Amino acid sequence: MTRSSAPDVPPRAQGAREISVPALSLVVLVGVSGSGKSTFAARHFAPTQVISSDFCRGLVADDENDQSATGDAFDVLHYIVGTRLRRGLLTVVDATSVQREARRSLIELARSHDVLVDAIVLDVPEEVALARNARRPDRDFGRAVIARQHRELRRSMRGIAKEGFRRVHVLRGEAEIEAATITYEKAWTDRRELTGPFDIIGDVHGCRAELEALLERLGWRIERVDGRAVGAAHPEGRTAVFVGDLVDRGPDTPGVLRLVMGMVAAGNALCVAGNHEQKLARALAGRKVKVAHGLETSLEQLAAEPPEFVTRAREFMDGLISHYQLDGGRLVVAHAGLKEAYHGRASGRVRAFALYGDTTGETDEYGLPVRYPWAKEYRGRAMVVYGHTPVPEAEWINNTICVDTGCVFGGRLTALRYPERELVSVPAERVWYEPVRPLSATARRDPLTLTLDDVAGTRHVQTRHGGTIKVREENAAAALEVMSRFAVDPRWLVYLPPTMAPPRASSREGFLEHPEEAFAEYAEAGVTAVVCEEKHMGSRAIAVLTRTPEAARRRFGVEDGSCGIVYTRTGRPFFAEPDRNARLVERLRTALGPVLDELGSDWAVFDCELLPWSAKAEELIREQYASVGAAARAALPEAVAVLEAATGRGLDVGLLLDRTRRRLDNAARFREAYARYCWPVSDVSGVRVAPFQILAAEGRALAVEEPHPWHLATLAKASAEPLIPTRHVFVDLTSPASREAAVRWWTELTETGGEGMVVKPAERVTGRVQPGLKVRGREYLRIVYGPDYTDALDELRQRSLGRKRSLALREHALGVEALTRLVEGEPLWRVHEAVFAVLALESEPVDPRL
Repeated sequence: MTRSSAPDVPPRAQGAREISVPALSLVVLVGVSGSGKSTFAARHFAPTQVISSDFCRGLVADDENDQSATGDAFDVLHYIVGTRLRRGLLTVVDATSVQREARRSLIELARSHDVLVDAIVLDVPEEVALARNARRPDRDFGRAVIARQHRELRRSMRGIAKEGFRRVHVLRGEAEIEAATITYEKAWTDRRELTGPFDIIGDVHGCRAELEALLERLGWRIERVDGRAVGAAHPEGRTAVFVGDLVDRGPDTPGVLRLVMGMVAAGNALCVAGNHEQKLARALAGRKVKVAHGLETSLEQLAAEPPEFVTRAREFMDGLISHYQLDGGRLVVAHAGLKEAYHGRASGRVRAFALYGDTTGETDEYGLPVRYPWAKEYRGRAMVVYGHTPVPEAEWINNTICVDTGCVFGGRLTALRYPERELVSVPAERVWYEPVRPLSATARRDPLTLTLDDVAGTRHVQTRHGGTIKVREENAAAALEVMSRFAVDPRWLVYLPPTMAPPRASSREGFLEHPEEAFAEYAEAGVTAVVCEEKHMGSRAIAVLTRTPEAARRRFGVEDGSCGIVYTRTGRPFFAEPDRNARLVERLRTALGPVLDELGSDWAVFDCELLPWSAKAEELIREQYASVGAAARAALPEAVAVLEAATGRGLDVGLLLDRTRRRLDNAARFREAYARYCWPVSDVSGVRVAPFQILAAEGRALAVEEPHPWHLATLAKASAEPLIPTRHVFVDLTSPASREAAVRWWTELTETGGEGMVVKPAERVTGRVQPGLKVRGREYLRIVYGPDYTDALDELRQRSLGRKRSLALREHALGVEALTRLVEGEPLWRVHEAVFAVLALESEPVDPRL
C-alpha cells in the first residue's frame, strides 16, 4: 500500500482507524453539515483532489451559501469529477450526500468511468454539528435543517452498503474521526513496477507438450517432479505472461494448469483470466453452465486428478484478474484485448471486454459472434497483447497484437518477447480440436488504419528532441489536401525532410551568404567540428527500399509486390508514371545493396538528392526561370543598342546604359545558373541520385544514432549507377587554417557552377542547434532572388530569419520523432502524426527563398 499524492498526516494514534481506499477511485464523504467533512478532507487529501459542493456553489453564484444555485453547482461538480475520473485521478466529493439520490448520481458517475467508489461516513452527534455551525456566521440555517439531515443519514445507514459502494467506512464520534488515517490500495491490475523482460504466451488450450516446447525454445528451464512439469524459471530472469485460455479442448488441461500454477506461485509468471477459465471455474464450483466448446474435455480430465489439485486449480482460475498493466503502463495484457479507456479500470464491463472483446451482436456464417474491430481504432500509447480469437499469423495493428495462433486447432503456439517485439512459435503436434470456423478462414486484418481524427484540428505533437510542437488547425487542413490527393501509399510515407535555414547574412562585399557566418554560428553554440557537404542542385528525395517484397509486406504492410518507393519532400511520387518509379526503385535497390549488407537490415530509408533538377522541376524551370531569361535576352540587347545610339548622338544616358549593360550581363549569368542544372532525361537511366544520409534501418534510427561522417563513410561503400558521391570536407572550427581551406573549397565549388554546401555538426549535439545551415553561392542565389539581386544586397541583408530557423528546428525534431517511432515499431498512425506535422508546418507563412 502507498500513499501517493496525499498530504502528510500525523503518525497513527494508538488504536486509530485505518481507512484504505483504491488509489484510483471516487471517495464520497457523507455527513451532515458541521460533521467536519471539509476539515477531514483537508487533512487527508491534496487540495486538488477535493471537489466540494460549497466551492462549486461559489463558482456559479459568488456565494457558497446560495441554496438557489445548488442545481447549477452540482452540474459543475459532476463535470469536474467526471473529468478527473476520465483522466485517472483520485477524486473526493465533499458534500453532505445524506440522501440516497445524491449518492446514486455519484455512484453512476464512477461506474460510467469504470472506477471503484468508496464512502466515508462521518457520524457525529447532532449537538456537535449544531455547535460547529453556530460558530460559522455564514451558516444561517437552524436546528431543523441539521435534524432533517440527521434523520436522512440514519435512514441511509440501513442500506448504504448495498447501494454500489465498494466499501462503506463509518467513523463515529469526534475522537474516531480525528484519529483516522487514510492509506491507498494499488489496483490488482496495476503491476507497472514490473519492467520485464517478458515472454507473453498465447492461448494454450490444454496443449501441454507444445507449451513445454515453446518454453524450452524461449530458454526456460522446466522443473519436473515424477516426470511432470510443475514449474519453470528463466536463467535471465524473464517473466512469462499468459493471456488466458489455458484450459479446454486440448489433451492435457491439468498438465498445463500444474505447470502455469507452479510458475505463478514461484513468481516467474503472471496470468490473466480467459473466458474458458471463468467458465471452468464456475462449473467446478457447481454453478450451472453449458458444457460445450471443449469444457467437457477439461471436466473429464480433471475428474482423474486428486480432489485437492482440482480445488487448487479452481481457486487459481477464480482468482485470475481481467488484465495487467506492466512496464510503467507501456504494456497491457488482456485475454481479448482492451481499449485504452479501460486500462487500469475496474468494472463489470471492463472485465467483460477483457474476457470476450467487443461484439456487434451479430453472428457469422459459422454461428460465432462477430467481433467489433477495436484494434483498428486503438490509439493508445500502451502496447496491448491479447489472444482469444485465433489468427493464422500474429500481426501488429496499431500497437496491438493477437498472439493466439490456434495451437489447439493445429496452428502454432506463439509467444511475444517484450520489449524485443520478437515473435517465437512452435507448431502444434496435431489438430487437437476441430474449429467451428477454419483457422484459414479468419479474415486478415488490414493494418492500414489511419483516420481523419489522427491529423485533423489543432494538435500538439510530443517529440523527444524538440519538446511539444503545435500544429495549427489551418495548417493541418492545408496538409490534408496534399496528403489525401497526391501522396504516396501512406505505409511507405514514414518520413518527410525538414526545411533548412541559411546562416546569418554576410557583410562581405558582393555576398549575401558566406561559410564564415555558418562557422561562427556553430562555434558560438559550442560545436568544434563540422562537415561541409556539397549541395547538389537537384530535387530532395526520400528512398524507402526493401530487399524483397516479403520484407515490404512484413515491415511496411505493403503487399503489391513492390520493394520500395521514391518520393518528394512533400510526399508525392517522384514520377507520375508508376512504372518509371518502379524502375528507379529497382536501380537503387541494386546500387545500395552493399549498404543494406553493411547495416544487416532488409530495409532502409535514405535521404537523397535526385538530379538533374529538370527531372522533376522542368515545368517550374520553363515557366518561372526560362521565361525570365528569354524575356531578358530578347529585350535587353535592344535596349543596350538604343542607349548606345543615343550616346552617339550626344545624349546623357551613360548611367542608364551602364545599368542596362549590367542587367544584360546579370541576365546571362541568370540563364547560365539554372541551365547548369538541366539536361534532358528521357528515362530513369539518365537520372542520378546522391544519397547523403541513412535515416533508418531495422531497429535503428540512424539519423539520431550516428554522426554525419559515419553516414558519408557508409554510403561511400556503394558506388554503382545511378549513385553519385556527395563531396565533402571536414572543418576544425578551432583552426583558422581549416576554416580558410573550407572557404576556398566552397568558393571553387560555387564558381564552377555548384549550388553551394550544407554545413552540419560533425558529431551529435544537444540543445537548440541547427541541424544544418545551407550556404549558397552567389550565382545560385541569382536563381533564387532574380538576375539583379546583387544590386539589392543591402536590402536583402535585412531579411528576417527567425521564422525559418524556428521552422527548421521544429521540422527536424518531428522528422527524427517519426523515424524513432518507426524503428520502435509504433503503429502507423503514430509515425504519421509526426510526418503529417512536418507537411503541415510547411504551410506556415515563411519566405520560400530563404
